[in-house]
Amino acid sequence: MEKGLVSLLEEEKMVAIIRGIPTGSGEQTAKALLAGGISFLEVTLNTDGALPMINELKGKFGDQLRIGAGTVLNLQMAKEAVQAGAEYIVSPNLDEEVLTYGLGQGVEVWPGTLTPTEIVRAYALGASAVKVFPIGSMGMKYIKDIRGPLPHIPMMVTGGVNLDNMKEVLGYGAIAVGLGGNLVNNRLIQKGDFEQITQMASAYTKLAKEVEAYATK
Repeated sequence: MEKGLVSLLEEEKMVAIIRGIPTGSGEQTAKALLAGGISFLEVTLNTDGALPMINELKGKFGDQLRIGAGTVLNLQMAKEAVQAGAEYIVSPNLDEEVLTYGLGQGVEVWPGTLTPTEIVRAYALGASAVKVFPIGSMGMKYIKDIRGPLPHIPMMVTGGVNLDNMKEVLGYGAIAVGLGGNLVNNRLIQKGDFEQITQMASAYTKLAKEVEAYATK
């Protein structure tokens, strides 16, 4: 039986977030991230050409990468994302219509939450995981505090995660992190330096494996 998407996310521990990259660079960016060990790739819908990019990447890398849509703010955007082939939907906010629609389509939705009330509400509505955002503004220890009374709810965190603090936040109980500009660096992509993107992805992947090895001791 195939593992659920959240179980796979918990193993991989990272989602690479494509936001605002130059038009036409999606395939090269995906290849570079894949070469560095990334398995989950989120394309935000406020990126030019996001929907065709999701469709293209799904067609070319669907057996290697889990392609999702990010910054899905409302029901119409959710419908467009699913039509484009997104396997999962990620939002910065909790929109109950988006969550209900995704579940009805068999597409997982990981809504953006911050407070205990939002986290519990999203989980009660059927979210298999929630995105705690923006973790950087709250401090990494926030995830430890919030998981104290809510250890049963899978939490992914985004916003300010980097090589220096990723092990800390995963150690506090986050199942995964979302990595935007600290991994998918638009300046490097504009320069065509995809090798550096691969090296950065490899560094994050190595850190994630160290956390996994420590957890199994």
